[in-house]
Amino acid sequence: MLRNRWKRFFLPKQFLFRLTFINILVIVAFVMLSSWAIYNTACTLADGMLSTNGQKQSQFRTTLYQYLWIFSITAVIIGSIIHYFLMRKITQPLRELIESTKKMKQGQYPKPIPAKEDGEIGELIRHFNDFSQQLETNEQHRKKLVSDLSHEFRTPLTNLNGYLRALQNGIIEGDERLYQALYEESSKLTQLVEQMEKLKEWDDMQSRTFEDKEAVELQDFIEKSMEIFYLSLEQKNIKIEIDVESAIIDINRTSISQVISNLLDNAIRYYRGEGPIVVQGEKLSSAYKVSVTGPGQALSELEREKIFERFYRSEPSRSRELGGSGLGLAISKEIIERHCGEIGIYSKENLHTFWFILPYN
Repeated sequence: MLRNRWKRFFLPKQFLFRLTFINILVIVAFVMLSSWAIYNTACTLADGMLSTNGQKQSQFRTTLYQYLWIFSITAVIIGSIIHYFLMRKITQPLRELIESTKKMKQGQYPKPIPAKEDGEIGELIRHFNDFSQQLETNEQHRKKLVSDLSHEFRTPLTNLNGYLRALQNGIIEGDERLYQALYEESSKLTQLVEQMEKLKEWDDMQSRTFEDKEAVELQDFIEKSMEIFYLSLEQKNIKIEIDVESAIIDINRTSISQVISNLLDNAIRYYRGEGPIVVQGEKLSSAYKVSVTGPGQALSELEREKIFERFYRSEPSRSRELGGSGLGLAISKEIIERHCGEIGIYSKENLHTFWFILPYN
């Protein structure tokens, strides 16, 4: 324990002492050079003025020599002390940064380090604070998701085991109603597995660069991306209106199709109320805007701010019931930002519009 405490205090100071020692050498060299120049200049002038009095010349040289030594030593000491305390103040945030990284290594999340400077060190600390906060937030979301998944796996598995054991023991007989219940429970398990696949999809998203882009005619592309949802819309008796302008833009076809699917799936999954789902594509001066509008539950300002965060679900209980993972919109945001675009939401009471903008270049 004493050894660790010694290391904790010695290692940061060792860096400070090295800087101070280097500064002392610089000060000494500068003072000695300046003193030598002053001494020789003064002696040359004095030799011309006191050329007839050798004793005064010698006395002048001795006095000047002594004063220069006093001045040099004083300048070195004062300069070293000032440098030490200045560097100590400058390196204090670095020492705090070292302690915080040690805590993170141990699995702890330290408090934000005060960033009192505007220079490179202050910028480094602010980035570290943001990084630490993001890691802590992701860890909290991960734990919550694992807890939710564990609970959701347990319920259908318990039901399936109960039904199957009852069938095995002859307590109940199989009929259409029972088979439908078993199918629903197995469907819940399938949805949970799909959520776990979404997690892997998110991790893969972090390493994608989307360099494989091609010129795509967006009107036809958007309409084809929506065809897979027509059956679901018909089954739920939801009308859809499409108003998409023609435009050609360079995109990664697969990823943008995924964004459109995520937004439309979200509109269908959380559809509440009356009225159609409206899909629009609009040409702007330097970009193309796609929007999906549909009725749903009213969202607070906080929910709208967090809705694109990883694992966030505005209605946790209903999201689990409907199979929501809290990753679809976060993945969409990642894709659009990799295309140098923007994505967002605006709401008017219970009518929500998810939109994204892709630049032409």
